[in-house]
Amino acid sequence: MKKFFTSESVTEGHPDKLCDAISDACVDAILAQDPAARCAVECCAAYDGLLIMGEVTSDACADYEKIARKTIKNIGYTFGSFAYDRVNITVAVHGQSPDIARGVDSSLERREGANDMRDLLGAGDQGMMFGYACSETEELMPLPLTLAHKLALRLTEVRKSGLLPYLRPDGKTQVTIEYDGDIPKRVDAVVVSTQHDESVSQEVLREDIIENVIKFIIPSNLLDGNTRILVNPTGRFLIGGPEGDSGLTGRKIIVDTYGGACAHGGGAFSGKDPTKVDRSAAYMARYICKNTVAAGLCEKIELQVAYAIGVSRPVSVFVNTFGTGALSDGEIADVIVKEFDMRPYAIIETLKLRQPIYSQTAAYGHFGKAQLPWEQCDRVDDLKKYL
Repeated sequence: MKKFFTSESVTEGHPDKLCDAISDACVDAILAQDPAARCAVECCAAYDGLLIMGEVTSDACADYEKIARKTIKNIGYTFGSFAYDRVNITVAVHGQSPDIARGVDSSLERREGANDMRDLLGAGDQGMMFGYACSETEELMPLPLTLAHKLALRLTEVRKSGLLPYLRPDGKTQVTIEYDGDIPKRVDAVVVSTQHDESVSQEVLREDIIENVIKFIIPSNLLDGNTRILVNPTGRFLIGGPEGDSGLTGRKIIVDTYGGACAHGGGAFSGKDPTKVDRSAAYMARYICKNTVAAGLCEKIELQVAYAIGVSRPVSVFVNTFGTGALSDGEIADVIVKEFDMRPYAIIETLKLRQPIYSQTAAYGHFGKAQLPWEQCDRVDDLKKYL
């Protein structure tokens, strides 16, 4: 059965991603000094102003304004009202609420007498987190999102390398894949919108983007004469970044995860330390899903894990393999519960999350990057025995 599915990505200069980058740079700076720090740092950017706000409980000393200006400069905003050396920055960061800290510092299980160290931390909030993996790509990620991320990253590469020097930091990409059942067959549509300066015509920009970005990234066997290619469909994109649209940390949650291929619990990642299950449990869910697919237990899997604030053990675990499982969904769920410890303390220890690794997740997705700890397929042999 023929069907079409679309995913999008954005560049690091997109106003929301700019805020994500600043938030994660703050987290990394704090964790580098104090691995046990509690952080929830968010940013709001608009025109010529940036607000850094949130809660940090730590003895670490971070210069939030300096971190923000360095991040803005590295991304490429050296011009306009939001230039790194011109933007007005307000910092409003205070300590974590003692009511929240109470549940995190000592879980319900601990208060009821549990002696296991892994019951020490309670979940920092209630909520449900989702993981996903599929066999469509080498990264075990959905193909539309993988291509959209690669296109967005390529936009940044050709800008920063000077290959297309007229480009500016803000940009968006979108890819539509035609499927035959669950098998990707071709790219049906590609959309690239990129900020640029006044020196380039739309005709030259379109030709350059097609040759140096789209054809460079998308395999030729997926492109054909019927593939629709749209480059800057409005006709011009001079004003971008926070000058063109306000930005906010945590607003690109579908770009950050699986491009809409599976459900999302609603929690954002950037700016949060690993005691926040919005982040750490979502990473653990991806780790579990990737190993499950790599082990051959299924070809596609969506995993939901739900938590209650202040309670260490998940309140529920749900599996959907979309009919691709070598075992039933219930049996795979039982395997996951048996093989993986999903308590916050155990997640942090398993994935080694108390380290400054988060800036690299702020753009082009939190999943599918081989260097990240939750992308390792080191539990495959443990899972294969259930086949």
